[in-house]
Amino acid sequence: MPAVPDAIAVPPSDDPFASLNAGQRAAVEHDIGAASVRPLLVVAGAGSGKTNTLAHRVARLIQSGADPQRILLLTFSRRAAGELSQRASGVLQRLFGGGGAHGQLTLPWAGTFHAIGARLLREYAGSIGLDPSFTIHDRGDAEDLMGLVRHETGLSGLEKRFPLKGTCLSIYSRVVNTRDSLAAVLQASFPWCREWEAQLKTLFGAYVDAKQEQNVLDYDDLLLFWAEMAADPALGPVLGSLFDHVLVDEYQDTNRLQADIIAGMKPDGAGVMAVGDDAQSIYAFRGATVRNILDFPKRFTQPAELVTLERNYRSTQPILDASNAVIAGARERFAKNLWTDRESGIKPCLVLIPDEAEQARWVCRRILAQREAGIALRAQAVLFRAASHSAALELELMRRNIPFVKFGGLKFLEAAHIKDVLAVLRFAQNPSGRMAGFRAVQLIPGIGPASATRLLDAVGEATDAAAAVEAFGAPARSAADWAAFGALYRRLRTPGLRWPADIELVKQWYQPHLERMHDDAAVRAADLEQLVQLAAGHGTRESFLAEITLDPPEATSDRAGPPLLDEDYVILSTIHSSKGQEWSAVYLLNVVDGCIPSDMGTGSQDEIEEERRLLYVAMTRAKDHLELVVPHRFFVKQQAQLGDRHMYAARTRFITPAMLKHFEESAWLDAAQQQLRKPVPENVRVLVRERARNAWK
Repeated sequence: MPAVPDAIAVPPSDDPFASLNAGQRAAVEHDIGAASVRPLLVVAGAGSGKTNTLAHRVARLIQSGADPQRILLLTFSRRAAGELSQRASGVLQRLFGGGGAHGQLTLPWAGTFHAIGARLLREYAGSIGLDPSFTIHDRGDAEDLMGLVRHETGLSGLEKRFPLKGTCLSIYSRVVNTRDSLAAVLQASFPWCREWEAQLKTLFGAYVDAKQEQNVLDYDDLLLFWAEMAADPALGPVLGSLFDHVLVDEYQDTNRLQADIIAGMKPDGAGVMAVGDDAQSIYAFRGATVRNILDFPKRFTQPAELVTLERNYRSTQPILDASNAVIAGARERFAKNLWTDRESGIKPCLVLIPDEAEQARWVCRRILAQREAGIALRAQAVLFRAASHSAALELELMRRNIPFVKFGGLKFLEAAHIKDVLAVLRFAQNPSGRMAGFRAVQLIPGIGPASATRLLDAVGEATDAAAAVEAFGAPARSAADWAAFGALYRRLRTPGLRWPADIELVKQWYQPHLERMHDDAAVRAADLEQLVQLAAGHGTRESFLAEITLDPPEATSDRAGPPLLDEDYVILSTIHSSKGQEWSAVYLLNVVDGCIPSDMGTGSQDEIEEERRLLYVAMTRAKDHLELVVPHRFFVKQQAQLGDRHMYAARTRFITPAMLKHFEESAWLDAAQQQLRKPVPENVRVLVRERARNAWK
């Protein structure tokens, strides 16, 4: 089916859709007024206005009479869902003169796959045998439960190395999300664990039983149960009938479970719109598969319409020419050629560097030079394939007093004090949740694993959880603290307690324990205040615990964030974390085979193709300046058999000799090296040579 090309925006000026180009407008107007809306795939190239197009589509549907209550909008972050709703509201305000019934848009079914899944499972729990009061384990809690089951099944005391709890959970999660067999997952991603296939099957069965006994779900369950509901001949049509339109953002990042959910709810694809870019599918390590978007046009019982967005609003044409050349080598893709009216005489630069140390010095010099030329540090980013690749650069930046922020750091829910408070709330919400209870009660001095286990056994057998906690025979030295905890637990279990009074009670109880356990209690207390503020935005304890688990804040205040005392700072980021971002100047480190593609990502043709897409994503983050650094030598530590050694590398295979016309090439040496390359008098050469010969004497 031919794609709809981009062109110039369409008048008239009073049209709220006038800013859209022809491709965007074709997507927005797709089957408006038709009796049945065919499935639509929008292949949105990098920087082509994907979010803007999706927001205008939502507004256009509502303008044409669609009920916002019957629009399902699926994203990969709550922030994305909120941004889409706000943009659609802006379009509607222009349509209706800034007021009226559509002045402020609310999309009650806009959210992440996991959040929407949790909501649907809560509403339809009875239909699938779930207790609607279930709690949701975050990754850390799920690992802990896997570790507990691993121990109880005797797999922690084997004479040979058995996978640790985190690895076991990763294997389980990949099996669930990819819908591949355990044997296939072990072969492809965990080959050293293949000998344990039978034991892992036993472990995973016991893990599922433990979750059911404790009335908890993990992240994977939210999609798995939803997918099974959608596939059921009786429940699938019921779920599908809830929504007239299903819009999915970043479809290239979906896994097989998520694609099956959409197809199960809407087998004919009616009202389904997917937006994404196959060239930016880079999350296979999370279970995502590029096959979902490549196969979308034929996934439903009726063929999908295809609209391609090729006009780029971010980068200059020379950057796009080089990026187009790189992705054109892909084995399978939707054909598109990004273009822009942002002409420039500056080509992307391939910079040849002797080694990693010189790479760090060169990047620092370029960052400072661009700053003096008027490009703020925050408008400059250094990207790399793996987080470890920036180690030398970070040292050089600190030496030169150049502030920087590295994407990543301690996640909010990984901080001990946050996990402590949430554990108390979760244990109150669901007394059967042993992992939350195990953590919560051990906050009390004198209560260890043995006492905690005895308490949880007693709670599990009791009809009144609060009474069991109050009656528990704590050690004598813990009696006073235990009485305070028992009183708190009774209050938290009392019906009628108005949220968010719960979290205030827990915070007050926890404060002395925070001060006892942490030297930086004042800093951590600020995180707890942030947690209380987040809680105030939810109507119930149940909804808060679900949302904070599914879409937590990015980082804690004490371990992440920009340098507060600096006027500016440069961005360091892995390529994976850079997706969706843009900067005026981008420097890409280690553009050599072994790094891009990673030597860990060349085991199959599919892996190599994803590495190509990673390079494409990195290049298309640049607006005005793109510089790819090619160091010829690396120092590799602790290589098996060979020990520490220098490794020589060639330019990445994804930039072939035929593509070099799209780049400027330059070689760089620092002042000392330039001096060494100058002609040296003969007497000096002879002297050095003779000293070297006689050094052994």
